[in-house]
Amino acid sequence: TNDLQAVHLGVKFSCRFTLSEIQERWYALLYDPVISKLACQAIRQLHPEAIAAIQSKVLFSKAEEQLLSTVSSSSQPTLETFQDLLTKHPDVFYMSRTAKSLQVHWQLMKQYYLLEDQTVQPLPKGDQVLNFSDAEDMLDDTKLRDTRDEVLEHELTVADRRQKREIRQLEQELHRWQVLVDSITGMSSPDFDTQTLAVLRGRMVRYLMRSREITLGRATKDNQIDVDLSLEGPAWKISRKQGVIKLKNNGDFFIANEGRRALYIDGRPVLPGNKWKLSHNSVVEISGLRFVFLINQDLIALIKAEAAKMIQS
Repeated sequence: TNDLQAVHLGVKFSCRFTLSEIQERWYALLYDPVISKLACQAIRQLHPEAIAAIQSKVLFSKAEEQLLSTVSSSSQPTLETFQDLLTKHPDVFYMSRTAKSLQVHWQLMKQYYLLEDQTVQPLPKGDQVLNFSDAEDMLDDTKLRDTRDEVLEHELTVADRRQKREIRQLEQELHRWQVLVDSITGMSSPDFDTQTLAVLRGRMVRYLMRSREITLGRATKDNQIDVDLSLEGPAWKISRKQGVIKLKNNGDFFIANEGRRALYIDGRPVLPGNKWKLSHNSVVEISGLRFVFLINQDLIALIKAEAAKMIQS
């Protein structure tokens, strides 16, 4: 769509921009040569799957919704129905539209009574519509108080004791972990030694990479992982094996996403099953947890030199 007002209302931005701010940015992208050049360079560097993910979220135009509204609300349309619409009207629908995306949007239009054969039922006359304040005044606060459940409290106490025991067991197993985890405070600089290839530094902890390949994820009793991300913060959205960081023979680091959710490298999404090159000071974001990837440049330079000697010999 070319309607900036519709974009302002329908797109979720990183900040709450006003319509005038969006218009200013749009005009800058079009007419400011420096900003336009930088934007084009950034767009060309996007991963094809990141581009596909962005295109799948493009707002529906009025012409597209007009065609979708012709599908009867009383029918049970299949994917073939929406595929026929795409085939008959390729000039109307955006190039990234699929039969599945049309079906999902049609169901949303049906839910809000936006189809041609639907009408919004008016409220019955004479019925008083309560506002929030009136409904709040009618509530009996005495009925909202929770009654004490001794059985539930006992179960919670037992569960709390069990969790604390598991925490103590984990603390005793710290020395067995393959990746060393050091507590850090503030912005202390990393101290590389002759065995540390790289450091994955978070807000609370840092992980020292001392082998060419390490696994990232959420450690459990049945799943041992090199880098347990739960030490940094809430990790319930992180897969037990979220990814792998690997050092190639040429000195390049790559991260492969093996989890269920996308992870982000310098703001770029890396979808499940894909990998991305890590650079020095790359920001790695996994389910809300942010880390800075720091490379031991001196050690990597030695590795590259040794690899070059082997090739020459």
